[in-house]
Amino acid sequence: MNREIVFERFLKTNEWDIVVMGGGATGLGIALDSALRGYSTLLVEKGDFSQGTSSRSTKLVHGGVRYLKQGYISLVLEALKERGLLLKNAPHIVHNQAFIIPFYTLKDWFIYSIGLRIYDFLSGKLSLGQSENLSQKEILEKLPNLNPKGLMGGIRYQDGQFDDSRLAINLAQSATELGACVLNYLEVIGLEKSTEGKIKGLRVLDHISGNHHSVKSKILINATGVFSDSLLQMDEPHAPKSIRPSQGIHLMVDRSFFPSDSALMIPETSDGRVLFAVPWHDKIILGTTDTPMDTVALEPSPTPSEIDFILKTASQYLVSKPDYKDIKAIYSGLRPLAANPDSKGSTKEISRSHKIWLSKSGMVNIIGGKWTTYRIMAEETLNFALKNSKLPFRKGNTEQYKIHGYSLEKSKDYTSIYGSDRSALLALGESNPELLEKIHPSYPFIKAEIIWSIRNEMAQSLTDILSRRLRWLLLDTRVALEVAPKIAHIMALELKKDEDWEKIQLQDFIQIASFYLPHSA
Repeated sequence: MNREIVFERFLKTNEWDIVVMGGGATGLGIALDSALRGYSTLLVEKGDFSQGTSSRSTKLVHGGVRYLKQGYISLVLEALKERGLLLKNAPHIVHNQAFIIPFYTLKDWFIYSIGLRIYDFLSGKLSLGQSENLSQKEILEKLPNLNPKGLMGGIRYQDGQFDDSRLAINLAQSATELGACVLNYLEVIGLEKSTEGKIKGLRVLDHISGNHHSVKSKILINATGVFSDSLLQMDEPHAPKSIRPSQGIHLMVDRSFFPSDSALMIPETSDGRVLFAVPWHDKIILGTTDTPMDTVALEPSPTPSEIDFILKTASQYLVSKPDYKDIKAIYSGLRPLAANPDSKGSTKEISRSHKIWLSKSGMVNIIGGKWTTYRIMAEETLNFALKNSKLPFRKGNTEQYKIHGYSLEKSKDYTSIYGSDRSALLALGESNPELLEKIHPSYPFIKAEIIWSIRNEMAQSLTDILSRRLRWLLLDTRVALEVAPKIAHIMALELKKDEDWEKIQLQDFIQIASFYLPHSA
């Protein structure tokens, strides 16, 4: 998936069957489904793939245990099916993760023991394993830093875990292999309409070359997540808001604070939120929050109260308590929840289900949902779009499609996350052994990944590499800043850029990295 090659294909096409706006989970899923059905497909993303919400999740592929308590049975059932399909279709990047819910009251024991039996039942043939009750002793053996005071026992269940932005890249690669043109840094700057007011295309700006292009399309789909309203208002200046954004932040700390292969889930904290402590890339993710937001930003900023909430709540359950100084990174994401006029300021009770509708101009819009259900959201959106168009309807089959990188080979080596691409990645070191060297002694990332990301994953900026290819920005922001000059130089040589380009990339990255560190640290 080389950007220059894909862009040449883009320039040679006069009209597209389907144009998707938005390179997050849903947009990429739609592009893949469309290409698999044989439609000429273009996806445009104004930044990098998964640059927004889709790279800032809790890294879970799950049915949503807490949604059972809220009564969203159909949502949980749908998500459990999709969870199972993801493990079948992308085993190189999605895997089982054991979770433990500790019980400190008989009420919790009763509610969640029954709830997780229902969860197991709803999983059906795609179950990842049955839940089991654990004694106090068994829990403390599996979660050695858990606070034992008042602990009565608990239950262990199975869910899925993944690397969100790496899966996004794999979806983009899959769509490209099927003939779609999937392009980052191509921003929609205007919509083109017929005399009847129906959309017939759009205008885009290529941020790499600075050139403008006109694009004709038979179907236009708005899958821009929390930024959907900007396109809706580009279409209809007085369109009401469709999104009620909710911010969720996560703190990254050393694994010493939670030395376990199992994850911790507290399904109801003091204010009704959920707390996770999840092992990921040899760190621990603590989260999350659910804070209503009035505005959206590409780099949302965590509030001091959100950070304090997670640290305070974690300290209630962990013997060794992390503090500000222990935070390696903070990342914030905005959930694109469908607007609900009756929510009264809270977003915790707004359903995570998705919503699809047709604008008067003929633009198809999709909002809501979550990573786990990206595939079914994409399928339903495309079905809806086709039924409201003149294009012949073709049935899709993404349920059975093996996503790019698919591999059943299991390896403890970090590079196994590349799946079937791993051998080609490592082969870069045959002509230049230096590329197999670690970039930093404390982390497994190697120099070859930088070259690979540029040539095969459309990485265009220093932040693309450090945030969404190697995940360093989210894992350890200070070390990411330390290695940034070295990576910028390697990129400049590969992209044939000058020293000024390196300086600009470093300046941009330093500014972005400031959002990932606690300001009072």
